[in-house]
Amino acid sequence: MHPMLNTAVKAARQAGSIILRAAEDIDQLTIKNKSANDFVSEVDVASEEAIINILKTAYPTHGFLGEESGFSDKDADYIWIIDPLDGTTNFLHQFPQYCISIALMHKGDITHAVIYDPNRNDLFTATKGAGAYLNDKRIRVSKKAKLKESIIGTGFPFRDFAHLPCYLKMFEEMITNTSGLRRPGSAALDLAYVAAGWFDGFWEIGLSKWDIAAGALLVKEAGGIVSDFNEKQAWMKTGNIVAANAKIYSDFIKIIQKNMSEELKNQ
Repeated sequence: MHPMLNTAVKAARQAGSIILRAAEDIDQLTIKNKSANDFVSEVDVASEEAIINILKTAYPTHGFLGEESGFSDKDADYIWIIDPLDGTTNFLHQFPQYCISIALMHKGDITHAVIYDPNRNDLFTATKGAGAYLNDKRIRVSKKAKLKESIIGTGFPFRDFAHLPCYLKMFEEMITNTSGLRRPGSAALDLAYVAAGWFDGFWEIGLSKWDIAAGALLVKEAGGIVSDFNEKQAWMKTGNIVAANAKIYSDFIKIIQKNMSEELKNQ
């Protein structure tokens, strides 16, 4: 394992311990609303601080983009992109589907990724050019060749409902053209599940960099395709992401594109 990835794993596991301890006494947490349906707890903050402390100690010249703390040293060649608790709403409701997501970007290119599910002790890792792994075992995207036989993950609009009408059109057509849709509530884990072959594809509108940076590299290193809705590589900029195995990707994205609003087309 690359030394930088190994350090990120150490940080993710430390954050996982903080989260699991807090999960034993949810009612004692201080919870704030960042915006409508977007919550932050003291656990998110403590988890991010622990991650940054470990990474900064090892790599003091690196920059950071954290969901809770924002940018620091954004002109650095290396920038760590951190979601200290992806699936905060699930966590607060004691629904055990949340994770820690850490990615390293080098001069605009994602090179290392860690997604850690503390409830299942599942550790997803990837290094660019070296494959994707789950608990040190190589993983690959699914071999499903037909969209009709595929299970697709997604995320509902929950903060900004401007794109809800076109999303519902996508959703309706996906229901009738797949084997089923799933919405567990953690985009990072959803992407990890595509990499592991548990989901055959995933799409969502308006995500943040920390939601998708690590998961996208996992999918690519597992042999999958990742793009924005226009089949380009602007998903980090737009937050609109499609991930799938190569066999269903074309049929999958056709449904998305067919139901896109003009605003989404121009992003």
